[in-house]
Amino acid sequence: MKLVELNESDTKGLVDLSASVGWDYDEAEVATLLSSSHKIFGHKNGDGQLVSSAAVIHYDHKLASIGMVIVHSNYRGHGLGKEVMQKCIEYACDRSIFLIATADGQPLYDKLGFTVVDSVHKYLCDKYAPPKLAKISEISIEAYKEKQLEDVIELDGVAFGEKRSIFLRNRIQQSHQCLVVKDENSKIIGFGLSILGTVNLTLGPVIAPDTRIAELIIDRLACDHKGKLRVDVPSGHENLMAFLEQSGFVKVNNPPVMAIHTSEMPPRNHTLFTIASQAYG
Repeated sequence: MKLVELNESDTKGLVDLSASVGWDYDEAEVATLLSSSHKIFGHKNGDGQLVSSAAVIHYDHKLASIGMVIVHSNYRGHGLGKEVMQKCIEYACDRSIFLIATADGQPLYDKLGFTVVDSVHKYLCDKYAPPKLAKISEISIEAYKEKQLEDVIELDGVAFGEKRSIFLRNRIQQSHQCLVVKDENSKIIGFGLSILGTVNLTLGPVIAPDTRIAELIIDRLACDHKGKLRVDVPSGHENLMAFLEQSGFVKVNNPPVMAIHTSEMPPRNHTLFTIASQAYG
């Protein structure tokens, strides 16, 4: 098996590899992963078939995420997962690295030196049925405009614990819908994205000053969608999780957040109510 850095020509191979394990990465999602400051590594067999992958995403300063860690079922047990993960760690050696672990992947991450620092709550919904939400007269929720990018990046930076300029620019371009929340002085105090995949409309990131506003953003992103929905909620947002469960969402998993080169989560201000995805955190 040859370990290589992947590029746009490998998009179909990455989509096929994702589908082989039941994940729903599509071409748009792969394009965001392949954008600047992100690298994807993987193994190819003698026929050129892609049989493993792992993406490492550099953010603006000292954080990185690892996602899309896949080994084709026919090629497991040969150390490919370990080798591709080591390549990602080597690429991000000067950064604190975070990932959200699957049950299958966690033993490998333990061996590589990752430790559990937090968890997220994965929710799925077949039919959205929200409770009646009271309006908040002091705010407005509007469609995002390109001139608001820097404000969104600043809000996301303090919520996530690191600026993610390139990622957010590309993610907004990929989004199905992007909303901003303004206060009575027209200052942007929150935002939310939805990403339409092959299976789910994923709602995130959602950043808001409080749970009530987060609920209103989620409702606006979800209300006109007729298909399946997904949200991934960081720990510490029990009130939002109660709202989701009242609205037709079911918690299906509670995977750990793991880290290397650090023993704790980055400093956050508790305004990150849903994450972008398990690949990005």
